[in-house]
Amino acid sequence: VWDVDGRKYLDFTSGIAVTSTGHCHPDVVRAIKRQAEKLIHMSGTDFHYEVQVELAELLCEIAPGRFAKRVFFANSGAESVEAALKMARYNTRRDKFIAFFGAFHGRTFGALSLTASKAVQRERFSPLVPTVIHVPYAYCYRCPFGLERSSCELHCLRFIEEQVFETIAPPDEIAAIVVEPIQGEGGYIVPPKGFLKGLQALCRRHGILFIADEVQTGMGRTGRMFACEHFGIVPDAITVAKGIASGLPLGALVARSKLLEWRSGAHANTFGGNPISCAAALETIRLLREGLIENAARMGTVLRARLEELMEKYDFIGDVRGIGLMQAIEIVKDRVSKARDEKLRDGLIYRSFVEGLLLLPCGPSSIRFVPQLGVSEGEIDRAMRLFERAIDKAWRGRR
Repeated sequence: VWDVDGRKYLDFTSGIAVTSTGHCHPDVVRAIKRQAEKLIHMSGTDFHYEVQVELAELLCEIAPGRFAKRVFFANSGAESVEAALKMARYNTRRDKFIAFFGAFHGRTFGALSLTASKAVQRERFSPLVPTVIHVPYAYCYRCPFGLERSSCELHCLRFIEEQVFETIAPPDEIAAIVVEPIQGEGGYIVPPKGFLKGLQALCRRHGILFIADEVQTGMGRTGRMFACEHFGIVPDAITVAKGIASGLPLGALVARSKLLEWRSGAHANTFGGNPISCAAALETIRLLREGLIENAARMGTVLRARLEELMEKYDFIGDVRGIGLMQAIEIVKDRVSKARDEKLRDGLIYRSFVEGLLLLPCGPSSIRFVPQLGVSEGEIDRAMRLFERAIDKAWRGRR
């Protein structure tokens, strides 16, 4: 991308994991133009139109699970989460939800009530939905229980059964557990093997709906269509947005068919499933299936290796984590105390910008690397060179 002064930047933000096909992919632009000449708007909850139906059928096909599904279209990830919360209460007649510390699900009131990644996001907006219970996520680099991954036996799962269900709310009051397969704004936290499967099993045992927020992780970002596929889980519902339409506003809730058989008028919107956004999404998914997902997996391995090489050189990188082209480094003052260094993190992002590399923070002291899914190895190498130049200015200049 270029700024108003003609300076060129290498974009490793993808608009917060949105422009999955890159900026203005010609095939997506053509699809948008074709649709704009046919139909720009139709209220999708009152009438059906061709591209909306086609996209709904495609999402039902590619979403995890071989059961019958339905789709509710929205304009964003937050709206998709709101629909999921209403769906869960409507079907279970239960009022409580479990979410996780570090989670980000959006900024509207229901979604914000699930969110617990930064206090500033909730400050001065109370009271929020009062029936959300937050529990520790499986953040092994900073285990909230002070345990080691090799011997903890997934204590974070047992905490829900032994503490939440025994002392706060019995399981028959919980409508749903809402989880990001990889926490996004919380710091790109990848849970250990078995955590998500165990969470799914817990939900099945107690008749709790298992909802995966795939807004940032979905649509090929991790080298699979959905991050759930890496962990062998099949949620009752998933929320998608961000990378679904190459930059146009679109969100969707994809759920077991019976869960979305609510009465007409129970939930609706005006702009959800806009025809132009649906056309962009159809073309985006075609491009994902025809090579971009495969490239994301392959280049994700390259990006991870380059970041691990940096970790070997610089002690302020405490952790490298992620899957596919959803990678992050955590910036610390030293690897023994693991004390977060937010000031250095922010300095590295600013100096990268000056050098011509666009990056974004995530979590208290992490930097995310989320290029478009068609990124080349050469572009990754160039990004690493620019980042090392930023390190030279931001870190070495501080010593």
